[in-house]
Amino acid sequence: MVVEIDKNSGFCFGVVRAIEKAESALAELGGEVFSLGDIVHNRVEVQRLEGLGLRTITHDDIAALGGKHLFIRAHGEPPSTYLRAEEQGVKIIDATCPVVAQLQRKVVEAHRAMQRVGGSVVILGKRGHAEVVGLTGQVAQPTIVIEGEADLRMVDFSRPIFFLSQTTQSIGLFRRLVDIMQTRLEGGATLTVDDTICRRVSNRESSLAEFACRFDVVIFVCGRKSSNGKVLFEVCREKNPRSYQVEDEHELQAEWFEGCSSVGICGATSTPAWLMEQVADHIRQRY
Repeated sequence: MVVEIDKNSGFCFGVVRAIEKAESALAELGGEVFSLGDIVHNRVEVQRLEGLGLRTITHDDIAALGGKHLFIRAHGEPPSTYLRAEEQGVKIIDATCPVVAQLQRKVVEAHRAMQRVGGSVVILGKRGHAEVVGLTGQVAQPTIVIEGEADLRMVDFSRPIFFLSQTTQSIGLFRRLVDIMQTRLEGGATLTVDDTICRRVSNRESSLAEFACRFDVVIFVCGRKSSNGKVLFEVCREKNPRSYQVEDEHELQAEWFEGCSSVGICGATSTPAWLMEQVADHIRQRY
């Protein structure tokens, strides 16, 4: 059986940067580092870093961290988190992805522009996702978050609209929504569009589609919490019905490989390369 790992899969720049910052801090501080939420949406990688001393906490735990180090992951945080940490004497290690940080600034600018004309700011994103929470928390004014066409009912198309996107959303979905929104504008209202999707992530869709077509079976390695993983896995499944998602090698099922002579291994931007290698080795040895 031929087993090949997609060379374009694995950690994106922002996640690589965050992991390296965490490892450096853990080595320097002897494990006294507390991550605000999972450092990456991959259970196995989180467990590896916890083995090095990283501890995952929630916002409610910040008050008890006086004098200790709080790690801000690549997804970013709203200003209120930094303020709260400062008030508690907590030291910040900021690993916000530069692409996300730029988008945060754009959200603030978009709100300023819409305030001047009585418009609204709309973001394509997953409600409750850490990045989206950080984006909507940049300003006191409400930001409309939509996940698909059905959510456009929340938008007032008689007023100006500024439309942006979470960095890991689908370009295809963003463009479709732009087309729909343009047809719904009323009374001279305008639509300002800023495509803020990270190209280092979005460009993987086309390459992954080509990759998935080359194999009998595709194994997509990804944490269940990964928003980007959900999008990329659907790309695989659309091109190859024999695509299966796993968090690690223990979730592989023998029947998936019946009559199979080639397997492609790929993953999300939150999937470490070592984990894909581990899954590939398991397939080679067992199937």
